[in-house]
Amino acid sequence: MAVSVTIWHNPRCSKSRQTLALLQDRGIEPTVRLYLDDAPSAAELAQALDLLGLAPSGLIRKGEAEFKELGLKEASEDAILAAMAAHPRLIERPVVFANGRAALGRPPEAVLDIL
Repeated sequence: MAVSVTIWHNPRCSKSRQTLALLQDRGIEPTVRLYLDDAPSAAELAQALDLLGLAPSGLIRKGEAEFKELGLKEASEDAILAAMAAHPRLIERPVVFANGRAALGRPPEAVLDIL
């Protein structure tokens, strides 16, 4: 039985491209979700965070302009989750889902544990 694999992908991100290539090199053609165009909802983000074992602050890109503009440094976890849903560029990438688990592709090899 083939494993269903999904990647939240940003083609402009080198780690995201490397992670996608790593999967493809292993014969896996994941469902590619261009999450900047098809942003995950707050509920989808909450589920991803649960699978990753992270709080929202563990999945946010603190170097993005929106992080500073939105004043998220001192924000609650709920506010961070809402900000990521509204501004998907704030989501750390890539996130790979397989076998009811999730992994952050930083480094890309980290996703191999869930395959």
